[in-house]
Amino acid sequence: MSDDVPERLQASIERVTFHSEETGFCVLKVKVKNQGKLITVLGNTPKIAAGEQIECEGDWFNDSKYGLQFKASKLMVVYPTTAKGMEKYLASGMVKGIGPHFAKKLVKAFGDQTFEVIENEPERLRDLPGIGAKRTEKLLEAWYEQKAIRDIMVFLQSHGLGTARAVRIYKTYGDDAIAKVKENPYQLSHDIRGIGFKVADTLAVELGIERESLIRAKAGINHALEEICRQGHCAAEKSELLKSSHKLLDIPLSTIEEALESEIEDRSIVQDTIEEESCLYPASLYAAEVQAAKHIKRLNEGDPPWGDMDLDMAIPWVEGETGLDMPHSQRQAMGTVLQSKVSIITGGPGVGKTTLINAYLKIVKKMDMSVALCAPTGRAAKRLKEATGITAKTIHRLLEFDPSTHGFKHNEGNALPIDVLVVDEASMMDIRLFNHLLVATPTHAAVVFVGDVDQLPSVGPGSVLSDLIKSRVVPTVSLIEVFRQQRGSQIIVNAHKINEGWTLSDKNDPESDFVTIHADTPERIHEIVVDLVSNRIPGRYECDPMRDIQVLSPMNKGGLGCVSLNIALQKQLNPHSGDTVTRFGYTYSAGDRVIQTTNNYDKEVFNGDIGIVESINLEEGSVHIRFDGELKEYDINELDEINLAYAITIHKSQGSEFPIVVIPLATQHYCLLARNLLYTGVTRGKQLVILVGQKKAISMAVRNNKASFRRTNLSMRLQN
Repeated sequence: MSDDVPERLQASIERVTFHSEETGFCVLKVKVKNQGKLITVLGNTPKIAAGEQIECEGDWFNDSKYGLQFKASKLMVVYPTTAKGMEKYLASGMVKGIGPHFAKKLVKAFGDQTFEVIENEPERLRDLPGIGAKRTEKLLEAWYEQKAIRDIMVFLQSHGLGTARAVRIYKTYGDDAIAKVKENPYQLSHDIRGIGFKVADTLAVELGIERESLIRAKAGINHALEEICRQGHCAAEKSELLKSSHKLLDIPLSTIEEALESEIEDRSIVQDTIEEESCLYPASLYAAEVQAAKHIKRLNEGDPPWGDMDLDMAIPWVEGETGLDMPHSQRQAMGTVLQSKVSIITGGPGVGKTTLINAYLKIVKKMDMSVALCAPTGRAAKRLKEATGITAKTIHRLLEFDPSTHGFKHNEGNALPIDVLVVDEASMMDIRLFNHLLVATPTHAAVVFVGDVDQLPSVGPGSVLSDLIKSRVVPTVSLIEVFRQQRGSQIIVNAHKINEGWTLSDKNDPESDFVTIHADTPERIHEIVVDLVSNRIPGRYECDPMRDIQVLSPMNKGGLGCVSLNIALQKQLNPHSGDTVTRFGYTYSAGDRVIQTTNNYDKEVFNGDIGIVESINLEEGSVHIRFDGELKEYDINELDEINLAYAITIHKSQGSEFPIVVIPLATQHYCLLARNLLYTGVTRGKQLVILVGQKKAISMAVRNNKASFRRTNLSMRLQN
C-alpha cells in the first residue's frame, strides 16, 4: 500500500462478484465515469447490490493473477441517482417484493425521482397499473425494513462484527434494535439464534462495558451454565460452574462469586443439592423438574379412569378380536399397564411394544375412553398413527402452541379433554416439554409412556424416561423377547447384539437387510458412502435416493460429518438447476432435501422435521418447503433455521424411521463412538442398514457402554 494520501473513487456497481454476509468482505465490478472498462474493487460493506453507487478511499495495486484492482480502506454505499442505477438496484431483490418487472415499471413512470416518490409521495405508486394498494403497502414496508436493517448492519460492522444476523436482530427488536443492543449487548446471545456469548462480549467491550463489571460477569455465568445444560444436564456443580465461568471471563474469582450470589438472590439461578453436591439450576429448568415430579405424583394417585379391570376377560377378548396369541411375558405386561394409572413400556426393536399398545388401545376404547396419542416429533407421530390407525400428534400440536403468548393453550387451567394419553418415543422428551405435557393432563387420566431406554437421551436437558424408570415410582414393563416373525431380520438381531456389547459378524449375506462394509481411511469411507447413495443402492434396490435413503453421521464437522457429506451428495443427487439461493453456508435449489434445526412455532415446523424445497422465488425473497404434505414459506433470511438433509446426525434422527440407512463410522468420531449412538442409528432403518467404517471404530462403538452422565434430580424428587 502507498504511504501517500488515499485515492478517492466514485462508481456505480455493475456486478457483485462476491459478498460475505458474515464478514462484509466483497469483490465488486464497478463502472467509473468516463472510463470504458469495468474496475475491480475489494472492500468491506454490510450489504451491497448491483445498481448502487459507492464512494471509497484506498489504493490501486496490481494482483499477479487478476491484474489492476482497487483496494478500499473505506467503502460507503450511497443510493443510485440515475434512473438506470435505480432500476438495477430495485431489480436486484434488495427491496423484497420488487423484482425486475416492477423495477422497470417504477423507473419508467418516475425516472430519477423514483426513490423520492417512494420515500415522500408513496400515494403516487397506487396510480400505476398492476401496483395497487396491497402491493404499495408491501413495497413501502420492505423499503423501510431494508433501511433499518442496513442501519443495524452498519452499526454492527462499525464495532467489528459480522452482519449475517442483522435481519433477525431487526425482526426480534424492531425499530428500537440499535438502542436495545446498546443497552445490553449480552441479551443478543439469549434472543438471537446464531449469536453466542463471545460475539456479544466483543460488542459489549466495543461499547465500553468494563471487563470486570457485574453485568459482564452475570452474562458469563449464565452462558457457562447454558453451555453445561446444552450437554443434557439440568444443573451444574457449583465448583464446575465457577471454574467454567472463570475460564470464560478471565476476571477475578471474587467478582464471579459476587455476580453468582446476585443471580441466586434474584432467583435467575437456583441453588439445590444433588447427591450431596451443591448444584445450580437455570430457574426455568429447576421449575420444570420440580413441577414434573409433582404432576407425576398427582397423576399416579387413584384408580385408572375405567376402574377395576377383569384381566381374565379383557386379555382373552382382545386376543380374539385381534387374532393374537400373547406369550406369557406380554400377558403380564398387559396386566401391569391395565392396572396402572401411569405406566411405562420399554424395550428394543421387534419385542412387541406396538403390538402391546394396539391391544391396550382396543381395550380402553371398548370402555368408551377418550384417547390421545402423541410423540415428540412429527415423524414419530406419523409412525405412531401408521402403527395404530389412530390420529397421533406432536406434543406441541396436542398442547396447541399459541404464538401470541409463546405458551400452550392446554395448560393447568385448560386440561386436555382426554381419559387416556399414550406418549411414544418418550426417551426423546426433555424436561421442559415433559413438564408442559404433564401440566395439561387431567388428574383422572391414565398415561402410558412408550420408549426404548437404551437409545440416545433427549437433545434437550434431562433424562426423563431413564429417571422415571430409575425412580421405581412408575410401574414399568421391560419387553425383551423378540417376536418370532422379527427374528429373521438382521437389523433387529444386530441391534440387540450392539445393545448387549457383542461383536458384529464380518460375514455379509448379499440378501441380508444388514450389511457391513469395511474401509481403512475416512477418505475411502466418504467415497463409498457417496457412491452407495448415488449409484449402488438405487441400482440394486430400485429405490429413490431422495425419498428412501438417509445417511446418518455421528457428527456435523469433519470429512465424514454432515456438512461435508451434504455438499457431496447434493452435487450428485440434485445439481443446481433454475433459481438458487445461498445463505449461511449452504446453497439451495428446488428439489433439495432439508431439515428444520430449531422449533418454529409460528410455522408449526419443529426441530428434526425433514422436507423438500419445492420452489425459490427470488423476486419475493422466499423459499417454499414441503414438510409431510404441508407447504411452508420461508423468508430467505430465515434459512439459518434450515440445513441440507441428505446426511443428518444420528441425534437428529431420533424418533424417525427410514427405508434405507447408511452409517459412516471412523475413529475420527472417537469422542462420540458409543453403544447407544450406534444402536440408535441402526434402529432407524426399516428395510436395509449399511454400516461403512473402520473395523476399529465399529468395535469401539460397540464396546463403549459409558452412557453419557446427566446431572438431574427427577428420580430423587419422585422417590421423596
